[in-house]
Amino acid sequence: MATPEYVAITGAVEGDVDEAVIRCVIEHVDAKTLAIYGRNGKSHLHRRLPSYNQAARFSPWIVLVDLDLDAECAPPFRESWLPKPADNMCFRVAVRAVESWLMADKERFARFLAVDIARIPREVEAVVHPKIAVVELAKRSRKREIREDMAPRAASGRVVGPAYTARLIEFILDSKIGWRPDVAAENSQSLKRCLRCLRRIKANST
Repeated sequence: MATPEYVAITGAVEGDVDEAVIRCVIEHVDAKTLAIYGRNGKSHLHRRLPSYNQAARFSPWIVLVDLDLDAECAPPFRESWLPKPADNMCFRVAVRAVESWLMADKERFARFLAVDIARIPREVEAVVHPKIAVVELAKRSRKREIREDMAPRAASGRVVGPAYTARLIEFILDSKIGWRPDVAAENSQSLKRCLRCLRRIKANST
């Protein structure tokens, strides 16, 4: 039997930034993205997870979710969501949110936001509110467009700026000066485990 030219992996995520991250990490392990489902919040993802896990009995899947604020660590949280993952299921938890994985590429993220690298948290997985941390960094950007796009306007009632998501996706998908999963994984154990899991299910499918 001929070996396939590539392995296609299906994914499911909470939102649009997560989708960009998943597409990037799948490509990073030399696989292809078949389709991405979800993108409708954590509750929807939780409800659909048993169906995704059932599908992973027959083909490789990755599901990515942020760690709940009231959860102390990822393993019991992951166990509560999916006690028996299928062999082809890579169910991963970003500690504490996918923004932590982006901040973990400290040099590139600081350059993208136009802030001093010393402002990037030393221990990104210890940041309780990564999204708020990113917004606070954006407020200190030397670039006006970053401040206006990523930080909320006064009295807007919003947590993030009008183009927060678009800007992060821009950073993730820029292959020349954007996010580097391998570099970020050196500063994020949850990302490192995600890459290891993806390589495992890819190897099982070849």
